[in-house]
Amino acid sequence: MKKKELDWEKLGFDYREIDKRYVANYSDGKWENGTLSSKSDIVINESAGVLQYCQQVFEGLKAFTTKDGSIVTFRPDLNAERMMDSAEVLQIPPFPKEKFLEAVDLVVEANAEWVPPYGTGAALYLRPFIFASKPVISIEPAEGYQFRLFGTPVGPYFKGGVNPLTLCVSEYDRAAPRGTGNIKAGLNYAMSLRAHIEAHENGFDENMYLDAETRTFVEETGGANFIFVTKDKEIVTPKSETILPSITKRSILYIAENRLGLKVSERPVKFEELEEFAECGVCGTAAVISPVGKVVNEDKEITFPSGMEEMGEVTKKLYDTLTQIQLGDIEAPEGWIRKIV
Repeated sequence: MKKKELDWEKLGFDYREIDKRYVANYSDGKWENGTLSSKSDIVINESAGVLQYCQQVFEGLKAFTTKDGSIVTFRPDLNAERMMDSAEVLQIPPFPKEKFLEAVDLVVEANAEWVPPYGTGAALYLRPFIFASKPVISIEPAEGYQFRLFGTPVGPYFKGGVNPLTLCVSEYDRAAPRGTGNIKAGLNYAMSLRAHIEAHENGFDENMYLDAETRTFVEETGGANFIFVTKDKEIVTPKSETILPSITKRSILYIAENRLGLKVSERPVKFEELEEFAECGVCGTAAVISPVGKVVNEDKEITFPSGMEEMGEVTKKLYDTLTQIQLGDIEAPEGWIRKIV
């Protein structure tokens, strides 16, 4: 299949408008049948619920060109389910799972020329989202919503690809206990922007957030979950009600246990434990798995034994296995890959 004339291997993680996106509206208590549109602009009322009270949820997933030339998505059913969970928390009518999967298929198929070629390290990033489109002024859920799904070709989320990152422990809190930290909503990410900019201004790649209640347990970064590797090669990942349940992390834990034969633990992780780990990484749809070489907390620096030069041995095995599954180089667990073209 012919692809667009782009320098695929040099793509950053930036927005680039492509040909088609999917749009569906909710009114009178039901979701209408969606359609593809060539219009990327959205026109809404100045008092739309998304502008006044931040009623919005979103997802992120990728489409890949595999070794045999097929175009596939990775576990989109889990994105559909997580979006339904997020919508329920913000009193947004959930977008049905089958409609979600249909939207993904239609957008990817209509934009097949924008899905990067196999072997370039790039992918078509897909962004489904729902927002309150009808006007509200009193504090209550809106009566009308719009679901949209667009795509954009992207390269690595972190500049430098898989070079180890340096993180700082943020002085800010990412999510409150019994709050909305475990859903994927724009309001959570808006809260991280100040800390994100300050981290970059101070020479760090990203933040490490601690729990808001005690500030002793590791949570996540502004947009990715943590995985740690012990000196005995056990995979440990933080567990908390305020951490977003990552589909990538869930996949990594399955791969670690069932493909690599490693012990896996999901439990609260104290910050003071970091010095005991051999490797650290952050994982998510955008980041895949990025190694962390160093964490700085005020005047204290923790450098993991895996170092600042390359991925740790176990982290690299997890990264390689996951990306090979996504690209069709090795067989995927049943139901993980959805072939579109």
